[in-house]
Amino acid sequence: MTDNQDVVKDEVKKKTLQAKNKAIEVKKGALKKTADAKDSALMKTSEIKESASNKTSEIKESASNKTSEIKESASNKTSEIKESASDKTEEFKGNAEKTRKQAEKKIKEFISTLKDKQEDFGKTISDYTSVDKPLTDVINTEDSIIIKADLPLVKKEDISVNITEDSIEIVAKFEESDENLDFIKRERNYGESSRTIPLPVKIEVKKASAKFLNSVLTVELPKLQEEKIRVKIA
Repeated sequence: MTDNQDVVKDEVKKKTLQAKNKAIEVKKGALKKTADAKDSALMKTSEIKESASNKTSEIKESASNKTSEIKESASNKTSEIKESASDKTEEFKGNAEKTRKQAEKKIKEFISTLKDKQEDFGKTISDYTSVDKPLTDVINTEDSIIIKADLPLVKKEDISVNITEDSIEIVAKFEESDENLDFIKRERNYGESSRTIPLPVKIEVKKASAKFLNSVLTVELPKLQEEKIRVKIA
């Protein structure tokens, strides 16, 4: 009985030792697999990180390229806009200069025309705003009509007197006005001035006489004497 127990014990010990060895082998195998799994996981993680880093670099590079393209495109657009704006500005300046020159030309033409017509314009205004010129006195005597006209600074050779039976015209050429002066009011005579005066009676044209002394023109016009005819009574 004791021998059998010993055998059993030996057998149990043997089985127990085998189980332990088996467990050790399994544990070693598990440890190896765990290590292999860790190594594989580390490799995968490294690959993923490297791939992600490569993708990030590619994305950054692509974004940088896109940014450069956008900047270059924007710069080109800005240059085009500036160039177009510069062209438009030059065109506008050219048109403005052309318009200014045309306006200046029109103004000069207007001023020139105004100066050319100033004398006639002054005479026309004078007809409505002032007394007739040259200033004259008309004197009635028993035998004649005497006309006296003030003609200051007028030369004798610049005076013309034209008469008919019932009117007298006095034409005098005064000094020319200074076109550079800006008149506020102008009452003196400038240039050629004429005045026609109707006479109250008929005169003898061929007997008229005139003299010019101290800037005063005096014209004597003898009255036409009516011829009396005696009528015989039958």
